[in-house]
Amino acid sequence: MERYPNISDHGLIGDLQTAALVTTDGSIDFFCCPRFDSPSVFCSLLDADKGGYFSIKPATDSYVTRQLYLPNTAILITRFMTPDGVGEVQDFMPIIEGGPTDRHRLVRQVRVARGQMQFVIDLQPRFDFGRASHTVDVTDVGAAFCTAGGMELTLHTAGRRDVNRGGVAPEQVGGGLRATITLREGETGGVVLESMGGEPRAIAPEELQRLVDDTTSYWKAWMNRSTYTGRWREMVVRSAMTLKLMTYQPSGAPVAAATLGLPEQAGGERNWDYRFTWIRDGSLTMHALANLGYMDEAARFGAWMRDRITEGGAGNGTSPLKIMYRVDGSSDLTEEILEDFEGWRGSTPVRVGNAAADQLQLDIYGEGMDAIMAGDQAGVPIAYEGWLALTKIMDWVADNWDQPDEGIWETRGGRKNFTYGRVQCWVALDRAIKLAQRHGRPANVAKWAAARDALYNQIMTSGWNEKVKAFTQHYDTQVLDSSLLFMPIEDFISATDPRWLSTLDGMNKELVSDSLVYRYNPAASPDGLHGEEGTFSLCTFLYVDALARAGRLDDAVLTFEKMFTYGNHLGLFSEEIDSTGGQLGNFPQAFTHLALINSAITLNRELDNREGKIVPVLASAAR
Repeated sequence: MERYPNISDHGLIGDLQTAALVTTDGSIDFFCCPRFDSPSVFCSLLDADKGGYFSIKPATDSYVTRQLYLPNTAILITRFMTPDGVGEVQDFMPIIEGGPTDRHRLVRQVRVARGQMQFVIDLQPRFDFGRASHTVDVTDVGAAFCTAGGMELTLHTAGRRDVNRGGVAPEQVGGGLRATITLREGETGGVVLESMGGEPRAIAPEELQRLVDDTTSYWKAWMNRSTYTGRWREMVVRSAMTLKLMTYQPSGAPVAAATLGLPEQAGGERNWDYRFTWIRDGSLTMHALANLGYMDEAARFGAWMRDRITEGGAGNGTSPLKIMYRVDGSSDLTEEILEDFEGWRGSTPVRVGNAAADQLQLDIYGEGMDAIMAGDQAGVPIAYEGWLALTKIMDWVADNWDQPDEGIWETRGGRKNFTYGRVQCWVALDRAIKLAQRHGRPANVAKWAAARDALYNQIMTSGWNEKVKAFTQHYDTQVLDSSLLFMPIEDFISATDPRWLSTLDGMNKELVSDSLVYRYNPAASPDGLHGEEGTFSLCTFLYVDALARAGRLDDAVLTFEKMFTYGNHLGLFSEEIDSTGGQLGNFPQAFTHLALINSAITLNRELDNREGKIVPVLASAAR
């Protein structure tokens, strides 16, 4: 594999508090600990020399590799095939269902299915993006790594201890270690890397197998909770599992992506840290999971959202809610640049933290209210104090919706009257009114309704551009924006309204390239950043949804099926697709996978309608 692997050449593993990426040649090149948004332990994906990695692969370079998930689990299998044998590395993280912890385990089980194979284990941690020094203590059963800041990492060995019969023989190499393990057909071994794991120890094969069995059982039981029985089930359930892997179990908050710094253009500056919880992304993620029957996840995020709303309702800031938070609900996302990091294939700067956290993005109130509604529908109604805070925030929306903002795409080109932000303000007020009426709660419904109606009238006049016969990105442009594909999804406009169909036709001409969809045209609408970007995978799946709702089912099916060809070998997607079909941006991307799920549900429903399958449609609606 070249110095920097393709973004798509990775699988994802995790324990519901953090996650790791594993390349197709058996290297863990991205892992932050103890949380998704913590400093790194391995980050060679962003700097091959300074980032650190954990590799297990054959001692020979003459091998062919394949990668797959153990069916219906998040256990990743990397297979190596040589003339002398076939070997496998099974990578996973045992699930942690309790509260936050500093103890996390990366399990790497090695086995040989045919013949004989010698594996080389190369462990080179580099803490805090290579900025923290550490000590190394190698023993005959593993090693311990310690930083001055208190971070500890322990390597335990599993399997035979007899080196002559396949045991692991570690030795220190620089700031890490190197070991070899030789196995014959049917034999297994492996290692467990544990944070804050104490002294190295030998792990019995039976204990290692229990970890495999317990993790397998967890994921299969979780998958069996899905109520989805429609078409494309394999892609849908893999996307659902990916969203689950990127959800922080202690709080119920999903991160936007597992990584930071992967670029929207190779060598460009559009490189961001996505290891945080956006109000927008989190809301849409939980809707996708709820649509598959995962109501517990929706309820947990609804509770997290209620906490943010309660905090916002008590504040005196210009905007009651931040657009993003850390997974624990804190809001310190100070952005810094890793000056010494090379970046993936020279893509700099590499940013940690996210300065967009302080932007004004009015659309979050609509998506946030949808999350509150999802929690309410899952049987977790908002409590008294939360409702009082919510009414204050909705009063703020009713008073402050008519102002420019930075918009959904977090551009750094200044505030504008973005149409999408106005649409979502309409959604916020509309959902708040319905929630108040459903439960008979006290609220200034008349004020909210007046603002909602004013929003609708303004969008239909100022958001609509008569010259281009379409709804446009903001009120002072003729540029189209694919975020507006949400308009029929949110029931702002009928999917067959002439104005909407005209807008859809306009997007097809200006933003669609061989079924792939751009967010907008940066050249026509400067966003304050240099360079170009690829097509946006979220938008392509939104386009599928819009086509299906508009009755263009054959076009929708073809576009949907084409999009699958851009996923990687495991069905995982990043944020964007480049001109040659390669993946760009942080990986995996929650936005993309939630949109895949929702568009599959919509398309499946519309196909059933066309085929006269009434009962499944009604059953789906009842859920």
